[in-house]
Amino acid sequence: MLSEFAYEEIIDPEPDPEPETDPEAETASEAHPETASEAAASGTSGTAPQSASERPVSQRDGSPGAGFRPYRLRVDDSLTFRFRARRGAYGHWNIDPASLTPAEADPFTFLAHAHESVLGLTGDTTGHLIRELTATLTADVRSAARELTAERLAGLGYAELEGHQKGHPWLVANKGRMGFSASDAARWAPEARRAQSLPWIAVRTGLAAYRGVPSLAEPHHLYARELRPETLRDFRYTLRARGLPSEDYLFLPVHPWQWEEMIAPLYAASLAVGDIVPLTTDGDLRLPQQSIRTFLNTSRPERLTVKLPLSVLNTLVWRGLPTERTLAAPAVTRWIHGLRDNDAYLRDECRVVLLGEVASVTVSHPQFDRLPQVPYQYRELLGCIWREPLAGRLDSGERARTLAALIHTDARGRSLTAELVGRSGLEPRVWLRHLFGALLPPLLHFLYRYGTVFSPHGENAIVIFDEADVPVRLAVKDFVDDVNVSAEPVPELGEMPEEVRRVLLREPPDFLTQFIHSGLFVGVFRYLAPLCQEQLHVPEDEFWSLVRAETERYHARFPEMKDRFSTFDLLAPRIDRLCLNRNRLHLDGYRDRPDRPHAAVHGTVANPLSASTGLRP
Repeated sequence: MLSEFAYEEIIDPEPDPEPETDPEAETASEAHPETASEAAASGTSGTAPQSASERPVSQRDGSPGAGFRPYRLRVDDSLTFRFRARRGAYGHWNIDPASLTPAEADPFTFLAHAHESVLGLTGDTTGHLIRELTATLTADVRSAARELTAERLAGLGYAELEGHQKGHPWLVANKGRMGFSASDAARWAPEARRAQSLPWIAVRTGLAAYRGVPSLAEPHHLYARELRPETLRDFRYTLRARGLPSEDYLFLPVHPWQWEEMIAPLYAASLAVGDIVPLTTDGDLRLPQQSIRTFLNTSRPERLTVKLPLSVLNTLVWRGLPTERTLAAPAVTRWIHGLRDNDAYLRDECRVVLLGEVASVTVSHPQFDRLPQVPYQYRELLGCIWREPLAGRLDSGERARTLAALIHTDARGRSLTAELVGRSGLEPRVWLRHLFGALLPPLLHFLYRYGTVFSPHGENAIVIFDEADVPVRLAVKDFVDDVNVSAEPVPELGEMPEEVRRVLLREPPDFLTQFIHSGLFVGVFRYLAPLCQEQLHVPEDEFWSLVRAETERYHARFPEMKDRFSTFDLLAPRIDRLCLNRNRLHLDGYRDRPDRPHAAVHGTVANPLSASTGLRP
């Protein structure tokens, strides 16, 4: 909380002239920095342990290390926090948790003292924030009770690993899930790690609309792919038994929580007249992923992933499905796939995997959808998006992990990244070059060539590894919510279908680059870089120089796009500071609104990719 609030300048820690720490507790690297430098030059500090048995128990910040300095935050007359921190890229505060005093303080103590005088919160925001923090900490404890070591996590499959993630570190209350009861969280949260069946419903066409890519152009194409013949017969029989013609209905799964809390009460009239009819399940078990509303089919992994609306407030927004974007999802997929398939660099060299949203059903609400001024949560209540699964898109020996997994640390402080580097047998800097070489080229090519960006945050970006756990390529998902295009003319966007043009957000070039900065660099690398310094002995400035080098390697590969490198300037000296916690605390709070909120902007930060700024905050 202190680290992220300080990053967003919600609080302002100051250097501590009288640190309450023992000056004799300096580490060798801080007291004698030349020792660390000599070790790095000789290569003795650059090789990761090859197995769990060979590695040290931890390389954490448990004792002060190089670059850590004393700070204090005066909250009021009775509470002053003191800690040691190392400043990093984008103004990051890497705080040594063992140094924090008073040691008995917790987030609620901080809020009790700071909510008015330091944070400037209203009473209602404070109350809701305490609720979100309590739910988040409860989820953390539940997950920690069955936590696995980094060594064991490295052996898990993509779907199973998702249930062990800790949530986005940028957002302090990252598992608030307001709307879930304790039993709901125990059943449906990702950390519950429980695969369950989903019920289906039938919705009369007129209330519901279907869209699909050409291979799934008609609903029966989707049902033939996804449903067993006997299940489809049962669904149709249920309708006929009520005297309803099955050809007038669309079938879709529904989240049981959403059914009980939202659909049954708010669509009561539609249920009464038979416009919506409950069905049985399709018999498949599905596992909730980090986004809560997305389910992977564990019974038949080759079947499509389903994304369902869930009227739960979590990480800034209600997790529904916007009607217009859901309808357009297959068209967006077809367009994005077309860009890749007609581009030899993306298709044959990057071999980027784009997990398309290939079919969708939207269900309107008879009252809410006529009223654009009502809170947006009431216009995103019912529907489904079917997304291509990762299964079947990996080569022999390849495995996949979300980018978020790379910043995961186990109970002993061992990061999954350090474990994977050790398994690969590569020198850490070489492994990192492979990681950046897998992630950046396809993202940069979409940006520069097509004026198009994804939001490559930790959950949407998936790293594909070879059999030696070396990163080799990128997979991306969640197009319709997180694809944005240039507001300035880009000739390559001229063939964009009108249906796609209507729904994709258009942003000026300087903001378009923010999706890579904030989604990937600030949202993931800001945490990965300190881990690499502590556990792989790759200094932060060298980490960022490797990122810049990969960017420049792309520039050298495509000199004909020099003008685009200036238009979409990823190497500018400073960028806007996007803030997520500030949005919750000061901008939107917890109020209902007709449109989805966006990240707050507060000042600027130095860009570590710019040669003129380095790691200055």
